[in-house]
Amino acid sequence: MNLLPVAEALSRLLSNAKPVAASETLPIAEAEGRVLAVDLTAALTQPPFNSSAMDGYALRREDAPEPGAVLKVIGTSSAGHGFEGSVGEGEAVRIFTGAPVPSGADSVLLQEDAEKIEGGIRTNFPVRQNQHVRPRGQDFTEGEVVLPTGTVLDFSRLTVAAGMNRPEVEVLRRPVIAILATGDELLPPGSTPGPSQIIATNTFGVAALARRAGADVLDLGIVPDDKVEITVAIDKARDAGVDVIVTLGGASVGDHDLVQATLVEAGMQLDFWRIAMRPGKPLMVGRFGETHVLGLPGNPVSTLVCSLLFLEPLIRKLASLPPVQRDMTIEAAATLRANDHRQDYVRAKLSKSSAGGWLVEPFDKQDSSMMKTFAHSDCLIIRPPHAPELPAGATCPVMLLRPDLLA
Repeated sequence: MNLLPVAEALSRLLSNAKPVAASETLPIAEAEGRVLAVDLTAALTQPPFNSSAMDGYALRREDAPEPGAVLKVIGTSSAGHGFEGSVGEGEAVRIFTGAPVPSGADSVLLQEDAEKIEGGIRTNFPVRQNQHVRPRGQDFTEGEVVLPTGTVLDFSRLTVAAGMNRPEVEVLRRPVIAILATGDELLPPGSTPGPSQIIATNTFGVAALARRAGADVLDLGIVPDDKVEITVAIDKARDAGVDVIVTLGGASVGDHDLVQATLVEAGMQLDFWRIAMRPGKPLMVGRFGETHVLGLPGNPVSTLVCSLLFLEPLIRKLASLPPVQRDMTIEAAATLRANDHRQDYVRAKLSKSSAGGWLVEPFDKQDSSMMKTFAHSDCLIIRPPHAPELPAGATCPVMLLRPDLLA
């Protein structure tokens, strides 16, 4: 089988991905980052009354068209304690920010523009009609669609949802990702490895990335290289109705790589495997009906790179979330060697040049088992297939591992 280009592999994966349509109702305190499943309308009008935007005096504009007007102060209006009477000719009410503007008044004079006198005030500034008055419904009105279907609820949108008197919101269900690690050699962290055994690591990175991308995670644990046990774990995921099954390791076709064969025997429709990329060539993509299957390589760096390139975009599409913007162009701090037929993702670190711009420099060792190097990397330099040598000082495309790094 020929190696599939990365762009084509991603296109084929996403072309079969349909956003999750099921919804659930959550308290707004638990809805950060979720996507509205229906239009969110206001349950009340805001502000619910004409209110003052400043501390001062509520009055009738016609009583103070020019400085020097003398007005009698007849009461006070404060937030939560409005003045119950009406402002008549030659009268004013002491008012505070957010308080209801009394009946009869149409404007607010700033407190610093008024001189206190016996029993009232003298105006020192002309008053405009509706000055410093927030009209009823200025923000939104009852029944108005303020947040449409598909809106991602962030800090500002949750604020307005609360202001709309909506304690709960209907949001799309998060995609559910089942993760299965396979291998006779794997033990969970905290174990004492025996001869030929290692600690399983990949589940934790993939699960963290999946949750951050917008998914819930079902951890199927570690299963040995045994077709029966692999089948039992896969059946558990399918019975749970997960949206994506992610396998870690064993997706190739070696004597001990049983995952692909087991999945196919269980009814998985294999779309493709073997991608023209480094690291991560033995990537497998298939489906059980509407359930996606993503078989990731076993080496930790290969697993994480493939998760960034394929799992994250898949989850974001299923969750109706916009793609994460990771790509940018940065000046190379060192010469990059010519590339072969596979698209290369080179672990690299960022630094600032003397001129204040960003520079990117690859790590010397790029073995796909080296987790420490990946943890210390800021980005991946993308080297297209057959790319010629790139001299230091030229720009190159990179994928940021932490997009907020350059914010």
